[in-house]
Amino acid sequence: MGAQLRVYKRRIQAVTATKKITKAMEMIAASRIVKAQRKVTASMPYATELTRAVTAVATGSNTRHPLTTEAESPVRAAVLLLTSDRGLAGGYSSNAIKAAEKLRERLAAEGKEVDTYIVGRKGVAYYGFRERKVVESWTGFTDSPEYADAKKIAAPLIESIQKDTAEGGVDELHIVFTEFVSMMTQNAVDGRMLPLSIDEVAKESTEKDEILPLFDFEPSAEDVLDALLPRYVESRIYNALLQAAASEHAARRRAMKSATDNAGDLIKSLSRLANAARQAEITQEISEIVGGAGALADASAGSDK
Repeated sequence: MGAQLRVYKRRIQAVTATKKITKAMEMIAASRIVKAQRKVTASMPYATELTRAVTAVATGSNTRHPLTTEAESPVRAAVLLLTSDRGLAGGYSSNAIKAAEKLRERLAAEGKEVDTYIVGRKGVAYYGFRERKVVESWTGFTDSPEYADAKKIAAPLIESIQKDTAEGGVDELHIVFTEFVSMMTQNAVDGRMLPLSIDEVAKESTEKDEILPLFDFEPSAEDVLDALLPRYVESRIYNALLQAAASEHAARRRAMKSATDNAGDLIKSLSRLANAARQAEITQEISEIVGGAGALADASAGSDK
């Protein structure tokens, strides 16, 4: 019985050490969420105004441009998938990957080839294990992305949208990331970055009673759109990276809190089992003592006779 008690004590010590680690990770994730939320909030006005500016330029001119003009028969699309570099975040990365798989199936059903670009080691590992082709990937900054990271990601995507499909270019550019709604809610979403849907943006402005500004183009609308194209793609990717980072921290905090609570419940259960084993051991020792005393008494009585 003593051996069983030692086993329970060792398990309680191991679970207690794990609980300390998960609690520390929960607190670290909680502190990082606040910083990530601030960055998301700070990036939103720039991305919104840039989209409105592009929409205003596009609606005020008849220029055909990759930023605003849809191909008549699109044959290839690029998909940028944002996942995490680290695990222990529940279903954060798997949900984003599932959303990307659904988008890929939808694009394939429309007769389009799909070029995949991935951010995060989890996505790279998923596609690598299944031996699927990835055009380009980036890792090492999903916890705290900077604008320079967004520029690095945007460069090959902009290059591919500017190329003809016959030369390996793409007609559409999609992004899949995890949208941060609240501390408890994060949704994996997909959206088309290019070409920009002018009708949808104009409809949103109408619903909000906003009037798009009027611009004079110098030297031309095409040159303005050429200048806005990289800024627009970079800002959209940067905002998505920030939202994904905030979502990752929130998912990790929730997962670590669940792990901490489960560890606490397991410690209680093991403590009850250890107490039961200790009581059984004490009972057995008392029984052995009483039995030994009875045997000695019987032996003494027999010798007196």
